[in-house]
Amino acid sequence: MNLSEYFELLISDYTLRTISIGTAILGAICGMLGSFAVLRKQSLLGDAISHAALPGIAIAFLIIESKNSTIFLIGALISGLIGTFWIRGIINKTHLKSDTALGLILSIFFGFGMLLLTYIQKLPNANQAGLESYLFGQAATLIESDVWLMAVVTGISLIILLLFWKELKILLFDPDFTKTLGFNTRFLDILITSFIVVAIVLGLQTVGVVLMSAMLLAPAAAARQWTNSLSTMIFIAALFGASSGVIGTGISASSNNLPTGPVIVIIAGVFVLVSFIFSPGRGLLFRQIRFRKNRRDLQLHKTLSFMYNIAKNHENISHPHAIRILNNFQGFTKKSLKELEDHNYIKLQGNMWSMTETGYHKAANLYNQITKTHE
Repeated sequence: MNLSEYFELLISDYTLRTISIGTAILGAICGMLGSFAVLRKQSLLGDAISHAALPGIAIAFLIIESKNSTIFLIGALISGLIGTFWIRGIINKTHLKSDTALGLILSIFFGFGMLLLTYIQKLPNANQAGLESYLFGQAATLIESDVWLMAVVTGISLIILLLFWKELKILLFDPDFTKTLGFNTRFLDILITSFIVVAIVLGLQTVGVVLMSAMLLAPAAAARQWTNSLSTMIFIAALFGASSGVIGTGISASSNNLPTGPVIVIIAGVFVLVSFIFSPGRGLLFRQIRFRKNRRDLQLHKTLSFMYNIAKNHENISHPHAIRILNNFQGFTKKSLKELEDHNYIKLQGNMWSMTETGYHKAANLYNQITKTHE
């Protein structure tokens, strides 16, 4: 399936259109709220909450004894919120650190959830549950009402972010200062955490418990490489998340053997990989380029510094004796000499080179700066 065929099918096929819109909205809200989890250094929060939601889904089925996506999501939301507040309680009331609390709740809730799933599988009506789709994700089960629910939650999240933008921004970077300004930091913390829980619960049906944390964190981690601005990061993360959903759905639709959820997560991972390598500010490629440039500049400064130390002890820097000493210096390369000549710092005549007045003054400035630094 080529790109034009995919877009034609996207317009004509109801199921593909519904899934594509749903995964795009899910990716956008996960990127938007995941930015806060990444910046607050709560990367394991998404993993813990998604696993904590599993017992709620299982208990919801045991209560109603039939498959109902809405009831399942409510159960997952309640279970996820309970797990979240337990994590907060462990961190605030004990000496355990956040990573310990997150790992503890993740293990306990997921173990309890798997125990309930094993029990449900032995029930006569187990085939009606469809709980395996929440464990590994099944985007094909998305219907129009699910998409509308995602859209409404995304809109509410955006409104809340705009209303509390200043408070949340200060809370992210300086919680103590937020407290001194009179803001209720506990309310703000609960607010943003609750919306993260809601976003995770919405994504369980599409991506599943196991991979949901990657959907929350990958777009935000990729966006962080491109900017230092919070608003720009949230926008880029939402864009990366939505693009991952649409591209992943398209790739999955082009093959009958590719599950949508894992493909979406892989595409999000590709965004992370590309960002880690090619982002101008923090990318490995540009960092290596800057390192090489700095090393080359250091080589040039080293050569100029040696020239200056020789030239300043001779009245005439073009005197053959001074030039002879300069040419005995081995701390340069032909490339560095060429660059110095391009800057009009030296003159090259065959294998001989000498310092220009411009180069002398440049080296003098460098020497004075180094002297002041050491003082």
